[in-house]
Amino acid sequence: MSDTDGKKTLGIGTKGGQVKQSFSHGRTKSVVVEKKRKRVIVPKSDAQTPGKPQGPGPSPSHNRPDPARRPAGISDVEMERRLKALAAAKVRETEEAAAREADERAREEERQRRREEAEIREREEREREAALKAKEEEDARVVAEKAQADERKARKAAEPAAPAAPTAPEAPLSERARPAASDARKAPKRADDDRQSRAKPRDDAGGRRSGKLTLKDALSGEGGRQRSLAAMKRKQERARQKAMGQAAPREKVVRDVRLPETILVQELANRMAERAADVVKSLMNMGVMATMNQTIDADTAELVIEEFGHKVVRVSDADVEQVIEQIPDNDEDLQPRPPIITIMGHVDHGKTSLLDAIRKTNVVSGEAGGITQHIGAYQVATDSGAVLSFLDTPGHAAFTSMRARGANVTDIVVLVVAADDSVMPQTIEAINHAKAAKVPMIVAINKCDKPAADPNKVRTELLQHEVVVEAMSGDVQDIEVSAITGEGLDELLEAIALQAEILELQANPDRAAMGAVIEAQLDVGRGPVATVLVQNGTLRQGDIFVVGEQWGKVRALMNDRGERVKEAGPSVPVEVLGLNGTPEAGDVLNVVETEAQAREIAEYREAAAKDKRAAAGAATTLEQLMAKAKADLDVAELPVLVKADVQGSAEAIVQALEKIGNEEVRVRVLHYGVGAITDTDVGLAEASGAPIIGFNVRANASARNSANQKGVELRYYSIIYDLVDDIRAAASGLLSAEVREKFIGYAKIREVFKVSGVGKVAGCLVTEGVARRSAGVRLLRDNVVIHEGTLKTLKRFKDEVKEVISGQECGMAFENYDDIREGDVIEIFEREEVERVLT
Repeated sequence: MSDTDGKKTLGIGTKGGQVKQSFSHGRTKSVVVEKKRKRVIVPKSDAQTPGKPQGPGPSPSHNRPDPARRPAGISDVEMERRLKALAAAKVRETEEAAAREADERAREEERQRRREEAEIREREEREREAALKAKEEEDARVVAEKAQADERKARKAAEPAAPAAPTAPEAPLSERARPAASDARKAPKRADDDRQSRAKPRDDAGGRRSGKLTLKDALSGEGGRQRSLAAMKRKQERARQKAMGQAAPREKVVRDVRLPETILVQELANRMAERAADVVKSLMNMGVMATMNQTIDADTAELVIEEFGHKVVRVSDADVEQVIEQIPDNDEDLQPRPPIITIMGHVDHGKTSLLDAIRKTNVVSGEAGGITQHIGAYQVATDSGAVLSFLDTPGHAAFTSMRARGANVTDIVVLVVAADDSVMPQTIEAINHAKAAKVPMIVAINKCDKPAADPNKVRTELLQHEVVVEAMSGDVQDIEVSAITGEGLDELLEAIALQAEILELQANPDRAAMGAVIEAQLDVGRGPVATVLVQNGTLRQGDIFVVGEQWGKVRALMNDRGERVKEAGPSVPVEVLGLNGTPEAGDVLNVVETEAQAREIAEYREAAAKDKRAAAGAATTLEQLMAKAKADLDVAELPVLVKADVQGSAEAIVQALEKIGNEEVRVRVLHYGVGAITDTDVGLAEASGAPIIGFNVRANASARNSANQKGVELRYYSIIYDLVDDIRAAASGLLSAEVREKFIGYAKIREVFKVSGVGKVAGCLVTEGVARRSAGVRLLRDNVVIHEGTLKTLKRFKDEVKEVISGQECGMAFENYDDIREGDVIEIFEREEVERVLT
């Protein structure tokens, strides 16, 4: 071979051509152009020139490329670099191929090892199964031999003394198919072998047994689990009926299906005990395309139920509450119960102090500001052994709903009136609550130890509200008491006991409990906690109950002294733990039998409340919405978030805040709830630009950090007075200031001058007050205002001055107004802004 290996010599190939160039003034020129073509061929690194010795090391002629084979424009160094790169690439490719081969060999070895392990496991499994099968066969053979022996004994006892020769049994199909030689070999067998062959089950090709089933046949079967004797009898009976054409269909069970207003297809199928696919098929035949997870109306469901042959029992969603309907108790089941007494009256009239004196405690010292802001429930045992249940209600005006709840669950109202303060607004409200609840009233005239006390004045003022005490020949008991000295407390307890005896209060403690939620809160460690006053029945630990839109299971019961109790009877106030959410104060607690009933009732009530809210919003027409939006444009809103320690306080705060405002500004409570301030509250407050009001609660660490980062204001209060006053002051800041005009002087125009660059200037005499340059002016002509504006200039002689007093002359020019005449009067006034305050 030649050095070129039969290929053309490397070089520069040219392709000629002419280009015609054009210049200005019509000149042209033809230029000959050669086009160079580069042909790059990578030489073979492993190829060597034949006839030359191949040594282990590269020769200089091998490293140095042949100039005739080198591409144009490539230097020796560049050519050597390219050859080295090519050689390195080939080495790397060789190494990668070797690595791939090694990996493939390793994978193949791993697959082979796994196959061998699997074969070993399969072989061991087969050996274990063979051993088990052999053991089972041996056990079956032993049992069969024992059964045969028992059968032989029974047959010997039943056979006569000279039995006839036994007839050979009919051979099975497999034996009949064999040749005659086989039958000849079987003939000399013993009678025992014949009986043993007769004991074997006779199976045909289909696995069915023919002939009578015996205990031996049942026990001698080979294989795994065998059918029971009852199953075999059932199979024989079905086969017999099928052969005779008497296959009786399964009897249809007719069910009473409870049908609500809407129902899921799957739930309908479950209530009918039918397959969901069959129900869907029936709906499709009716033209209703519905899946098993879709809802259908009651009419369609009724047609489906009738088609399947069941009976329809129409119910409504509200029927779920039938399980908590109260059944009247029998008279023999009723037992006396303690009375429930509610202490009501005006704020700071001594209600809690009076109850402390009765209970011999000191609740007042632990209350913020010395006022009651929560409703409290206590039990007191008197010296005579009688047990009384007391409810202490707040007296502040904001706690109207709390007082109403206390009056609705009570038996007796004790109206506390201070002898030195007489009847006040909340006293009148308490009287109205007691009358609305139709409960008897006892008037306790407190603070009789003070020098300014006047009990007769209290009795006289109560007459104005139709409360006639016994001292005024009425039927309402009145007792003069003093919480400080203890005067009249025994008489008060006697009056309560007398009133309770007249009422003959009774309840049945042996029934499911029913009570009222006095207060509810969200405790950090205990979760939702409700203070419940049991009105009927007995509430026990472990009872399942539903209260409002919440439900739960009684996890623990705490009495008013903080002690855990196992049960609470009628008229006993307890704290209930174990709710799934915080109920509303005033909700009714009912004990139910199962957790499913409680959950169903709670879900129904929640859905009903949600639908009610949605219906209230949907009832608004578009015109009403537009009118409301237009009216709200002129109203400034102060958004706030309220978190309180208990549900009753939160309601009272919201009611008090909603009363703040007028036609220009109002307070809008975005959200209120029970428990500590959380990150969710901070996020809502940031989005709406509202402060967060915490009443006897605090923000947790995460919420505090988040509020600091987002600039959300947190305000904490423990007294409702301070909270309401601060919100009222903040709302007052949204009011636009009132602008008032103050007249400071009059001036009369004596002469009008025209000044270049200024316009008309009025020469005036200040007749009254003072004229100031910064003040506003009105131009009066014949006592009619024809212009109102400001002064452009105010001069005295040639000097610009700030003001001119009465009796002096001056020059005035109006801003952007020149229609001034001699004899016009200029009225000078100042505007001042006065801040407005909400009342």
